[in-house]
Amino acid sequence: MSVAMLAQKEAEESIVPDETEHEGEDQPERDSSGGFSFKSLLWHGGSVWDAWFSCASNQVAQVLLTLPYSFSQLGMISGIILQIFYGIIGSWTAYLISVLYIEFRTRKEKENVNFKNHVIQWFEVLDGLLGPYWKAVGLAFNCTFLLFGSVIQLIACASNIYYIDDKLDKRTWTYIFGACCATTVFIPSFHNYRIWSFLGLAMTTYTAWYMAIAALVHGQVENVTHSGPAKLVLYFTGATNILYTFGGHAVTVEIMHAMWKPQKFKYIYLLATLYVFTLTLPSAAVVYWAFGDELLDHSNAFSLLPKTRFRDAAVILMLIHQFITFGFACTPLYFVWEKVIGMHDTKSICLRALVRLPVVIPVWFLAIIFPFFGPINSAVGALLVSFTVYIIPALAHMLTYRSASARQNAAEKPPAFMRSWTAMYVFNAFIVIWILVVGFGFGGWASMTNFVKQIDSFGLFAKCYQCKPLSSPPATAAAPPPPHH
Repeated sequence: MSVAMLAQKEAEESIVPDETEHEGEDQPERDSSGGFSFKSLLWHGGSVWDAWFSCASNQVAQVLLTLPYSFSQLGMISGIILQIFYGIIGSWTAYLISVLYIEFRTRKEKENVNFKNHVIQWFEVLDGLLGPYWKAVGLAFNCTFLLFGSVIQLIACASNIYYIDDKLDKRTWTYIFGACCATTVFIPSFHNYRIWSFLGLAMTTYTAWYMAIAALVHGQVENVTHSGPAKLVLYFTGATNILYTFGGHAVTVEIMHAMWKPQKFKYIYLLATLYVFTLTLPSAAVVYWAFGDELLDHSNAFSLLPKTRFRDAAVILMLIHQFITFGFACTPLYFVWEKVIGMHDTKSICLRALVRLPVVIPVWFLAIIFPFFGPINSAVGALLVSFTVYIIPALAHMLTYRSASARQNAAEKPPAFMRSWTAMYVFNAFIVIWILVVGFGFGGWASMTNFVKQIDSFGLFAKCYQCKPLSSPPATAAAPPPPHH
């Protein structure tokens, strides 16, 4: 074994979070009696499997319900191709983020920096590798994306529960679920999402296969049409929603930091994406096959599927999963806020929960202002995900390793399938140009055009967006005609 390989192996083995040095790989913490702690088994996760469940669970939540809507805008072939395309690119940029995290951590640990009781975040990686301007850009895009990601989960909760109980309008349900989701302030970090990630993925799996099977059993509606793609605005709106689907990277660094051995993260996101394909492709394709162009006016697939106990079960499971995903999106915001006010090192769960509450208030407010389920996904995808998930990681990797010395001393060398730094630069440059032109450019124009159209149609603070009462009022006797004179 060469000296360089030995040095790289030693560097990798040194990257173990300080607070869990006593734990072995994939082993739960032991209690004082020497046996396994049931609480730790459910609560304290940091294995490769924990990271995989977190990535897969976080990657597809409410967007599962909007993908048939995107297929109606894109057409079947484009919908399938773009899912695979953005899934691969998203997995690659998640890999880049993991490489940059390991590079940052390795450099800092050589300087004897201690990360005990400190969660490393993406903007800190950018700051350590590229300087304060990159930190500011990363912080702005990441926090805004996470903010609206949380807003989307809240909107989705209100949209879904309405299909079980339409006695309350969606705005009232948003008030209720805002209060429920505020309880995520009590979850300290991503170490503590072990059981939630597992349950979240199980719930998404049930919902996806319910959608596919229910649509098959229902069959095609009478005179079904599949006219997509019909308009450029709709096409690029659907494309950016798929770009958003595979853009769960805003919490990648936090998930890595929660791992006992973060260097093993490199291919986890790709493996999670491959599993997600088994959920998104069949459900979106079959629902679009069954309902066709009707989906253009129904951004939530639940609104077209027949009301049965299986659909109600799917709605309830998605509600629970959206609560989990709200926590995933908000937890990095909690960390940032704690660092701003100097409370990040506080060990009291109750005190940390109290200081986190102000983060939930703007999320709640924005969900009430913009309750546009579906169109808001595309707008967030084009304007925020395009930079946060795709452009910034690719550019940051290119600039971090632009010098020969940086490449020679890199903690992670190019993967075997890429072979050289030049190939990585070419692929990263392609991603930057493609996303900038297609994702941000055309996608931004299309999604904002569609978003403004929704505001014009429904107005801000819409009480019940795309509502169709499910409970018909009792029929009243027709008034007798007026007497003839």
